[in-house]
Amino acid sequence: MQKRDELYAGKAKSVYFTDDDSKLILHYRNDTSAFDGEKIEQLDRKGEVNNKFSAFIMQKLEEAGVPTHHEGVISAEESVVKKLDMFPIECVVRNIAAGSICKRLGVEEGISLNPPTFEFFLKNDELHDPMINEYHIRSFGWADDVAVEKMKELTFKVNEVLTQLFRDADMLLVDYKLEFGRYRGEILLGDEFTPDGCRLWDVETRKKLDKDRFRQGLGGVVEAYEEVARRLGVDLS
Repeated sequence: MQKRDELYAGKAKSVYFTDDDSKLILHYRNDTSAFDGEKIEQLDRKGEVNNKFSAFIMQKLEEAGVPTHHEGVISAEESVVKKLDMFPIECVVRNIAAGSICKRLGVEEGISLNPPTFEFFLKNDELHDPMINEYHIRSFGWADDVAVEKMKELTFKVNEVLTQLFRDADMLLVDYKLEFGRYRGEILLGDEFTPDGCRLWDVETRKKLDKDRFRQGLGGVVEAYEEVARRLGVDLS
C-alpha cells in the first residue's frame, strides 16, 4: 500500500490518502496539545506509543464484538484504517467525575457516577466542541436516529469491555471520548483510543496516567502512557 497526499492534519495525528480508495493511513505525531491548541509541545516517543496503544485497544474491542476501522500497524508511528464517513459528533462516557463536568456542574472530582453519564459533543474546534443533545443531532442532520442509537450502544459496550480491561491492570477508566463513522453502510468506531482521549487513574493512589499530566503540568506524560501500556501488556518494542 502506498501513502499518497495528506488528507488533513489534526492536533496530534495526520491522515493520508492511499492508493486504495477505501483505506487511509494515520500518522501519530509527537505533538501534544491542550486547551484547544493554546498549549502545544513535542514529546519524544508519544506518537509511537499512541499508535501501538490504540492498535492494541482496537484489537481488544474487535475481539469483544465492537467493529472498528483499524486494519493494522505498518510502522512505528503509522496504522492503516478503513476510510469512514465520520459523524461530526463525540460520544463521551464518564464513570468518575473529572475535568469539565466538575466545572460545569460544580461537583467534586473523584465522585463515582452510577450509572455512568453519557454526553454528546459537536466536533468543532472553533466552537470549542460544545455539548449537544439528540434533538440537535436530529434537527441539524448530523446523524439519523438509528445511527444515534447505534453509537450509544457501541459506546456503552466499549465501557463494559474497557473498564474491566483497565481494572484488571489496576487502573480506573475515569472517562473517554469516541468517534464513529459509516463504512459500506455499517457504523464503526473510528479515530483512536489512547491516553490522549481518556482519563486513567491508578486504582490505589489515583495517580493520573493520562493527558491530564500535560494539561496540569505534572510532567512525565509519555512515561505515564508507557506505564499504562506495560500494565496492559502492549508490545512497545
